Amino acid sequence: MTAEPRHSPRAAHDELRYLLLAAQREGSRRLGEALRPLGLTPSQAEVLDVLADHQPVTLAALGRLLVCEQGSPSRLVDSLVQRDLVSRVPHEQDKRAVLIELTPAGRALAAQLGEATGRLTTAMAQSLSAADVATLTGLLHTLLDGTEIAQTLRNRFPR
Repeated sequence: MTAEPRHSPRAAHDELRYLLLAAQREGSRRLGEALRPLGLTPSQAEVLDVLADHQPVTLAALGRLLVCEQGSPSRLVDSLVQRDLVSRVPHEQDKRAVLIELTPAGRALAAQLGEATGRLTTAMAQSLSAADVATLTGLLHTLLDGTEIAQTLRNRFPR
């Protein structure tokens, strides 16, 4: 059995797959380090980040905005309610619905989170120009087009 030539289409696709996995792994490692002093998991941090930009939202709407947590985020929200970072508020128009919003402690932690992740994002992208970031973002959107997560990204970051 002969090995694939180094520059074959299959080798290029394998390299792309591993580059994406390596970038995700490195990003997760750095995010974990940045969140550790704040006492947050990546999923909890994402909820605070989403609420900082979109609150108040229903649990279903929150679920449509989360990239890290697929499905129902109810247990995730429960953990943040227990820590007094988010609260459930009755919906004024729909008595069956509950809105999720940041508490004062949650707003303060979300501000710290924004600073920490801003520094992280800047550090990770420091070797890229603005044009590189735009190109890479466009390519990743193209790569994910047609997937379930693509709609979540469009909900979260409308263009």
